Amino acid sequence: MVKMPTLHGTNSELKRQEIKEYFQYCYKRYESLFDLIADEKAYFQKADPLRHPIIFYYGHTATFFINKFKLAKIIDERIDAKLESIFAVGVDEMSWDDLNEKHYEWPTLEETQAYRDKVYDLVSNLIDRLPLTLPITESSPWWIILMGVEHENIHLETSSVLLRQLPFKMIREDEKWKECESVGAAPKNELLDVSAGSVILGKNRDAQLYGWDNEYGVHQVDIPAFKASKYLASNAEFLTFVEGGGYESDDCWCEEGASWKKYTNAKHPLFWIEDNTATAGYRFRTLSREINLPLNWPVEVNYLEAEAFCKWLSEKESTTITLPTEDEYIRLRDEVKVPSYLEWTAKGKAPANINLEGFASSVPVDTYEQDGFYDVVGNVWQWSRTPIYPFEGFKVHPIYDDFTVPTFDGKHNLINGGSWVSCGNLATQESRYGFRRHFYQHVGFRYIQSHYEEQVTTNSYTTDSIISQYCHFGWGENGLGVENYPAKCASIALEYMKDRPKGRAFDIGCAIGRSSFELARGFDEVIGVDFSARFIQEAQVLKENGVLRYVMPTEGELENFYEVNLADFNLENERKKVAFWQSDACNLKPIFKDFDLIFAGNLIDRLYDPKKFLDSLASRLNDGGLFIMTSPYTWQEESTPKEKWIGGYKRDGKNVSTLEGLKEILEPHFELIDTRDVPFVIQETARKYQHTIAEMTVWQKR
Repeated sequence: MVKMPTLHGTNSELKRQEIKEYFQYCYKRYESLFDLIADEKAYFQKADPLRHPIIFYYGHTATFFINKFKLAKIIDERIDAKLESIFAVGVDEMSWDDLNEKHYEWPTLEETQAYRDKVYDLVSNLIDRLPLTLPITESSPWWIILMGVEHENIHLETSSVLLRQLPFKMIREDEKWKECESVGAAPKNELLDVSAGSVILGKNRDAQLYGWDNEYGVHQVDIPAFKASKYLASNAEFLTFVEGGGYESDDCWCEEGASWKKYTNAKHPLFWIEDNTATAGYRFRTLSREINLPLNWPVEVNYLEAEAFCKWLSEKESTTITLPTEDEYIRLRDEVKVPSYLEWTAKGKAPANINLEGFASSVPVDTYEQDGFYDVVGNVWQWSRTPIYPFEGFKVHPIYDDFTVPTFDGKHNLINGGSWVSCGNLATQESRYGFRRHFYQHVGFRYIQSHYEEQVTTNSYTTDSIISQYCHFGWGENGLGVENYPAKCASIALEYMKDRPKGRAFDIGCAIGRSSFELARGFDEVIGVDFSARFIQEAQVLKENGVLRYVMPTEGELENFYEVNLADFNLENERKKVAFWQSDACNLKPIFKDFDLIFAGNLIDRLYDPKKFLDSLASRLNDGGLFIMTSPYTWQEESTPKEKWIGGYKRDGKNVSTLEGLKEILEPHFELIDTRDVPFVIQETARKYQHTIAEMTVWQKR
């Protein structure tokens, strides 16, 4: 049995070997999943219109290691900068993901495999030579290695779903991915009692196993008694909903569900295939087979379908049937005393169809019993009606600050329990994953009879202190009488562009988007990019809704609530001219080109390789175009290695200013046409401000 390494131990060399074996096994296991693809053309096909082609996911997990190692300063050089930009982001159909295939020149499978091999060797060598101190903490480079492995385990699961969506003729069977062949009539479901009890969630920072940011913190609540279905809802049970006209009417569907059903023209679950000659009128798509609908396997649906079934059953049974909250699911799990991940891996026997210990498919819903209930964990994930939210004490990890935060939007619901392919962290009792309600994974549901009203709410006001500070910096007014900085910079830039072409502008380091919106007053199109997905998330909210809300501290525990409305800034019409993407300024995608203006506000002294960024600009700018940058030149080694500073150091005993360094790098392709000072203020509380003066330099491409 392959199991996660613990973070603790007494022998560093044994732990090093344990982690190396775990990494190498998981890395090769991920590759073996793609052996199921029989036709290489499938790699360049979208299994789902809202996802990239399969080749992206094959390269993405390897690129993740390199990008995170680079960010954590574990390595100095990339393996392949071009591939590491192409394979960087684009997974959860966030609004800023770029799924336009015209923007990508996908590498061949051979090139991608060669890249994966190089990453495998690099990570293996790092594991051999990096100093290792136990226990492994969040600040350790070993945490980043484990992060990469667990990230790949996530994609093992999500990619297996995409393979089920590929045309069947492009898939082959493989003995390494053996599927269950036990099918038959489904057992009759029934509701069983679950006693009242207290639920405590959240793990400590000294926990034994690696965890994602959303797992840490504290949450405690008392749950009243309720009833839960003995089995997961089976294909047979859901078939009664389908045959009863469940998809033909909107009566049981929420507004979002009805819209999804109309948009997709759904008539039944995704993996069902209509066939009048088959059992019950449907065949069923597994990972590598098409079989008669297995009536005693759990149904796999999205949240919207599961919710509609519950409403239908409620009306049919004249009672309140619903999906469980996260807390109610945990109460059920505690009631039946499901062993923890560490307990069952120590015994070498899984208590469920999980961790690939059973089959590479679901199994009948009456296979794995846990104290009267079945499949409390494993087989398929179980939808919760709880939108994912942070526990008290939540903190992001600085190397992956956008793992969970973008999902705290009320649109991502928690799934519980794991599936047959859930490995590593996904198979642990503390894992928390949120998916969009229309998403398909290996997810089914257990229904409950309950009147419990959950108290968890998603806050429409951004409360993260760093994000709020940047929201206020971009959109608020300050008490020192200094003009809003990004608005002032954009205004100055438009003055310089007065008699020049104003087709496309590129705003690099756009933060919450104020400068991008302001530039759109004069440009036909503005693309804003930022390394932080959390910043881009807020900018995108503003673009989509025209409104942004955030909280700023005033003193002590006191706060002020702010609302930004684009209409108040006369920027309502600029929304359609602005696009926001997450991107690394030092490794920008080749598609970012043909600009008349490139603006980089307060960016240069926060980059890990500023010269590389500057060297890339000329090829992205039209002839005669302008590059305008601002910076207070506050060079810090935590942001930029000292050997990569552009200025602010001595060379051969002489002072080298940043402006001098900029001239050395840029003058072969640019002419410096102006410099000026632009002050700015960052407000921390009602009475605490940072007052800084940046230098703006204006460069014209020769």
